[in-house]
Amino acid sequence: MSDRAAVEVDSVSLVVTDRSGDSGRNRNSVPVRFTILRDVSFDVNAGEIVGLVGPSGCGKTTLLNMIAGLVSPTSGAVRRLGDTVEGPHERVGYMFARDGLMPWRTALRNVVIGLEVRRVPRREARERAMHWLEVVRLQDFAHWHPYRLSQGMRQRVALCRTLATEPDILLMDEPFAALDVQTKQRLQSEFLDICAGLGKAVLWVTHDVSEAVALGDRVIVMNTRPGTVDEEVDVPFPHPRELDALRFNSDFVGLCHSIWQRFPEEVRGSSPHEGPPNEGRGTR
Repeated sequence: MSDRAAVEVDSVSLVVTDRSGDSGRNRNSVPVRFTILRDVSFDVNAGEIVGLVGPSGCGKTTLLNMIAGLVSPTSGAVRRLGDTVEGPHERVGYMFARDGLMPWRTALRNVVIGLEVRRVPRREARERAMHWLEVVRLQDFAHWHPYRLSQGMRQRVALCRTLATEPDILLMDEPFAALDVQTKQRLQSEFLDICAGLGKAVLWVTHDVSEAVALGDRVIVMNTRPGTVDEEVDVPFPHPRELDALRFNSDFVGLCHSIWQRFPEEVRGSSPHEGPPNEGRGTR
């Protein structure tokens, strides 16, 4: 593990017991144990974006929940900023695929929610919220309610809500998966611009290999359940990145293809020569 790691996942395993068949009426029923994760190790450094890819059900979101302090491993350890995870922490921000905006609150009042929980003074909370809305060019829509905003605008508001609390660690669970291709690509570029210089550790879960390569400094490839780390790939493209041009770069396409080939054949499809999924199609 790196001495600089903001997040350390150290030999983590997770075993769960399914007792759904044990109703009390059948004394011969035996609880079934499932291994979700097995001996998973990786780290994320400050200022680094790490993409986490793998087939559905391999435990990607479970790992995010462990780092967030919502799930405890059966064995191994998870550390944030040097401390063993014992529960949620205000220095960790978590962004989901769905925006989860409160429909009765304006965009501005949705952004300040986390600041209200932290009892940040009202004037300061409003100023911080407006700052982030300006960063994503939504300051003119601060007083609009979510039903008046496009899905891309709503997701920008959700990003502002996450960043307004100034977390050191950002956990992103397919935050742009619900968007159309054009909006998704635009927000990816904006996100990279926002992250430049912030020094945050970002762990980004996605089903889209090309997204992981386009945004990530490294890509962690997981295998099918029980989830294990199959490979860690360094992404060689320097920052700042022009994503529209990068997607047509032959080295980019080749790297996406090599990662895609690590996926099980039943996920990739019947053709052994099938390339990585197109932008927006994913690997579901």
